[in-house]
Amino acid sequence: MADGTTLILCVDRDDDLGFKANVKSPVVGREACLEAAEALGLADPEDSDVNAIFQAVKTYDALTKKGEQVEVALLTGDHMQMLEGDRKIAAELKEVVDSTGAESCILISDGAEDEYILPIVQSRMVVSGIQRVIVTQMPNLEGTYYIIKKLLDDPKVSRMVLIPLGLAMLIYATAYLIGRPEGATFIVVGALGLYLLFKGLGMDEFFSYSLNSLQTALHRGRITFVFYIAAILFVIVGIIIGLNSYLAYYIEEGFLIHFLTFAFGAIGWFTAAGLTASLGKIIDVYLHEIVDLGKVIVLPFFIGAIGIIVYGISIYMLSISRIAEFPFGEIVGIEYAVYSMIAGLFIAFVGVYVQSLVNRWIEKKGDRSGKPTFTS
Repeated sequence: MADGTTLILCVDRDDDLGFKANVKSPVVGREACLEAAEALGLADPEDSDVNAIFQAVKTYDALTKKGEQVEVALLTGDHMQMLEGDRKIAAELKEVVDSTGAESCILISDGAEDEYILPIVQSRMVVSGIQRVIVTQMPNLEGTYYIIKKLLDDPKVSRMVLIPLGLAMLIYATAYLIGRPEGATFIVVGALGLYLLFKGLGMDEFFSYSLNSLQTALHRGRITFVFYIAAILFVIVGIIIGLNSYLAYYIEEGFLIHFLTFAFGAIGWFTAAGLTASLGKIIDVYLHEIVDLGKVIVLPFFIGAIGIIVYGISIYMLSISRIAEFPFGEIVGIEYAVYSMIAGLFIAFVGVYVQSLVNRWIEKKGDRSGKPTFTS
């Protein structure tokens, strides 16, 4: 195809096309896009992506009548894992650009969610326009109820809304059952706050990526799968022990003391989880991707250093907080804080030193391309 082609690009970031209509992307060409829209329309006539695809075809026809060189394409992401879906969109976009020779594109979107991929598109080509498709509706009480019901039926939305609400109710009921109703509100608010922070900081996609890495490790038979499972069990035990510690040493103080009472019981198990996962990662990298060993060899040192420091600080803060049942006095708390600080910094320094030794070892063994070559 000649240079100067404009790509009419429609993006279905949450992959309703594949999830509902079983249509694989990329879809390139007017007829192929119409067939995809028909398949999705028959699977779910109410899906707004149907209108976006038809708008893309309409834009394609309008520019074709003006004599412009245009092509239309449809890309999809992943219905459950947005991070992996965005990587899939980037790979498919490169494939479409290489095959069509397009130099610019007009992005057709059915909402703000699809426009999250705008930086991905701009990294490949010039975006000369964005057109958002909004479906005209008559808002009323019945329609609002029906929209909410449809959203809750979507597994992606239900995970975001129903799971945190159900978890909050479960925590609240558990706090009452074990005779600590005064801590129920704090635990529920804290859990919801952590959830909102995870969503706001994008940690949910990080955990989705971690779960995908766990599945990949299992499918490829890598040892990290066993270490990751052990780490998850350590985290679960840490949460339970941390909650027991919080309930045992609960006092009506500020959020920091509440957090430290939980950390006092949980940090050891969380540190063990981090050390276990990082050890599995190091073994896998050493066996399969040894050139990256220097990047991961420092992880257990930093995790151990942070765990020791947090543990010492939690003991010190709780020792001066007038908790009658706490087993450490103020003097002992100061000693723990000082010793843990020194030990944590020393371990971190050792980790950096070991990382430099490993990097030099890899450089010594590697060739100019950066790939290590070993001799017997």
